[in-house]
Amino acid sequence: MYRKIIEEIKSNLGGNKDLNKQYLSSQMEVYKDHQYNKEILKEISRMMWDCLSDFEKEEYTQIIENETPIIDILNDISYDIESGKYELALEKLDEFISNFKPIFEDDELNEYHFFTNTLEEIIFRKYIGAEKEIRYIPSNQPILDLYYIYGFLLLEDKQFEKSEKYLKKAIKINPVSSRVILELTEIYKVHTYDYNKYYMFVSDALKYAYYPQDIARSYRQLGHYYMEENQMEIALALFSYSMEYELSPQAYNEIHYIQSKTNNLSLNLDECISLIKSKNIQIGANPFILDALNELAEEYEKNKLYNQSLYYYNIIYNLTKDKRINKKIKNITNKINY
Repeated sequence: MYRKIIEEIKSNLGGNKDLNKQYLSSQMEVYKDHQYNKEILKEISRMMWDCLSDFEKEEYTQIIENETPIIDILNDISYDIESGKYELALEKLDEFISNFKPIFEDDELNEYHFFTNTLEEIIFRKYIGAEKEIRYIPSNQPILDLYYIYGFLLLEDKQFEKSEKYLKKAIKINPVSSRVILELTEIYKVHTYDYNKYYMFVSDALKYAYYPQDIARSYRQLGHYYMEENQMEIALALFSYSMEYELSPQAYNEIHYIQSKTNNLSLNLDECISLIKSKNIQIGANPFILDALNELAEEYEKNKLYNQSLYYYNIIYNLTKDKRINKKIKNITNKINY
């Protein structure tokens, strides 16, 4: 069965090796949880190797020789984190990081990035841009996750300066990762009290976000900012509007706290949106991202790459709840299952 998938992937390769690498990287993400993921990813890796320059092949050889066990340590600490044993997880990561020698580091000619999907790279090129030649960190070297999780654990342990250092390392790898940016803002909220920097980073996270949870968290963070500014009406609007994207107990508690301080101030949805707009804050998902999502989904659908198309249509639907998109999802699912 997986042979049919491999042949489909091969049929979509062209003469441009850089485009082929991006496409193959996206296929690794699509099939990472597939029933035959080991066989499929092994075949994709072979195709990826043929697309590499001599320089990149040398880097991959170094990876094999050094056998950096990032995935192993992340798997090892995942149970500790899920069980709330943050101190144990941090102890293990402290030891790992102290001996960790990253292979993928920027130099005079190259900068190294990892993007979860094509959408993130589009966002990066639109709002950030590369100053040097982009080199892609392979998905089997999750350095981004390593730095993010380490930064999170350090933050929980109140090692704020060190947490900031490693979260910024993660952001350097993926400057448009809303989850990492939002984690960094927690430091400026609870430790440095640099609310200008806090506001700037939260605004960036909102601009790059394409998951409802990240959009909701961005609005909650902005709500905290305006609470500190004692602008309770706009804070209430932000916490209330965040509930359109995620029903958060935290937002619910903040809403009731604000109402207890403002004589039960109440706002309907239109009033919330009007107040948020008055502060020039983005409403909902960034229109550029929605356009990019639609273009990606339609392009993959047009080329009968249905798994990729479905991936992006699902993101669109989660953001918009558009019935037309839901119908497309059902039609494509039927084609895949046919």
